Amino acid sequence: LPTPSVSPAADPAVISPQDPTLLIGSSLVATCTVSPESHLRAEDLYWTLNGRRLPATSYTTLGPTTLSVALTRLNGSKQQSGDNLVCHSRDGGILAGSCLYVGLPPEKPVNITCWSKNMKDLTCKWAPGNEGETFLHTNYTLKYKLRWYGRDNTCQEYHTAGPYSCRIPKDLALFTPYEIWVEASNRMGVAVSDVVMLDILDVVTTDPPPDVHVSRVGDLEDQLSVRWSSPPALKDFLFQAKYQIQYRVEDSSEWKVVDDVGNQTSCRLAGLRPGTVYFVQVRCNPYGIYGSKKAGIWSDWSNPTAASTPRSERAAGGCDPKGGEQNTTLRRELKQFFGWVKKHAYGCSNLGIKLYDQWRVWLQKSHKARNQVGKDPST
Repeated sequence: LPTPSVSPAADPAVISPQDPTLLIGSSLVATCTVSPESHLRAEDLYWTLNGRRLPATSYTTLGPTTLSVALTRLNGSKQQSGDNLVCHSRDGGILAGSCLYVGLPPEKPVNITCWSKNMKDLTCKWAPGNEGETFLHTNYTLKYKLRWYGRDNTCQEYHTAGPYSCRIPKDLALFTPYEIWVEASNRMGVAVSDVVMLDILDVVTTDPPPDVHVSRVGDLEDQLSVRWSSPPALKDFLFQAKYQIQYRVEDSSEWKVVDDVGNQTSCRLAGLRPGTVYFVQVRCNPYGIYGSKKAGIWSDWSNPTAASTPRSERAAGGCDPKGGEQNTTLRRELKQFFGWVKKHAYGCSNLGIKLYDQWRVWLQKSHKARNQVGKDPST
């Protein structure tokens, strides 16, 4: 025999309006009407909002089975899934519920910035308008298209570089500008950013320079030599590079930046403290890729590499008077040399023999009146 069908039980009560969307500061009158089968009356009901009982002074009996509640000057929803307005029976049972979505329409997203890692992808980030907080769940969609042709595309990999970001991992065109924009949408509307136009070649950044090595320069107590390799991912592309170095002593969090390294892949740090551990990092800015005239974007810093300068002989307490005199003369001339380098060269210019020869000429001129000629520190 066939099983007799069972009609579903009627809801014990109905709230109206159901799941409304309201602007902050709005007022609302909601009604709860119980079904006849419940055998409840209006005086058997009460209201809660997010679990807190609403005062009876806000209730109005509209009929034997209908009770309303008045809510005024509503604040933004405490949760993006909506505030819970619930109609209860006298014993606390839940009869019906409604979600109140109280908030603001989205604002126009701003400050779109993008970068391409090694010309293989494109990541963009943005800010969610001046205020940002809408109190409602707001979706952000990054869209892009080739400027002169092609269809709109939608980015898929969100939150890759923070909460308001998206990454396009592949299939990007070179030599053709893209139009990029962000759409923000929630239950109260849609806001669209300004369109940003960019060429992938103008926003390239690299991995940090690899193979960073820091070593002593013989027994020179105030110098370290730094060398590194060019980022390998761009070796097949026509581009220029400039590098920056930053270094700090072991017991300090303050970095000193050397920003005039240029495109060379080695540098000598001078004027350091003897017998001290230094941490050194290098980063790269690729620019002029295939003739692009944009400034380029700095890479992240390489992982810190550590090395220590030699200890000062004075601190070691050497006691050979003759050797001490020679070392004193050597230190004095080295101090003069690097003081001159600081004044006449800049940062990490090559400290080669040509520069040393220039110093010797300067030294001879400055001591000519006293007929003093310095000795070659390399001997």
